[in-house]
Amino acid sequence: MEQRRISSLLKRALLFLICAFLLYFVIFIAVIHHTGTIDTAKESDVIIVLGAGLLRDGRPGWALTRRSLQGADLWRKGMASYVLCTGGQAETYPRSEAVACRELLLTAGLPTGAILMEEQSRSTEENAIFSRGILDEMEFDDVLLVSDSYHMLRATWLFQLQGINSTSSPVPSNRIRDPLSYPYSLLREFLAFHWHFLKEAFHIPLTHLNGV
Repeated sequence: MEQRRISSLLKRALLFLICAFLLYFVIFIAVIHHTGTIDTAKESDVIIVLGAGLLRDGRPGWALTRRSLQGADLWRKGMASYVLCTGGQAETYPRSEAVACRELLLTAGLPTGAILMEEQSRSTEENAIFSRGILDEMEFDDVLLVSDSYHMLRATWLFQLQGINSTSSPVPSNRIRDPLSYPYSLLREFLAFHWHFLKEAFHIPLTHLNGV
């Protein structure tokens, strides 16, 4: 009898934990989504376009394309005098994400002198780390971050950890062509955010993990 009671209590406890996790998951996903709907853009010293993966032949993927075009639109509106392209070169790719971003900006009509480059980073955290050095060198204080809506919560937090306070102009989720890509990206952001949280809590000296 006592064993059945203990077994029943354990099942209830497990069910409670599962329900609590699911509730936490849903709320966190909702926060990621909601953050990506808020555009706080204001006139800044520089627009930072966060990198995204290239196609195998080195052409920019749609994620990088829409981010770069968003940055170009903001520059044309006079939101900043400079656009900083971020993103390094993966081992199997012919060029860096930043170079592909610059190509898109030049095609969109930006002059070469308005484009700055950060080609060392392999993750969002490294985007922030290496951008910090450029911002200090250029004596920039006000930053306008551009990335996909699902990415904005984590990106803003990682830049804050580097002492970079920013406003943001997320690319709307309706510009994502693949309907399955957005929920997948939300899940990926949930996992990546908690990886960074654990990394900070335990002081793990790792700044990139498969580009997150």
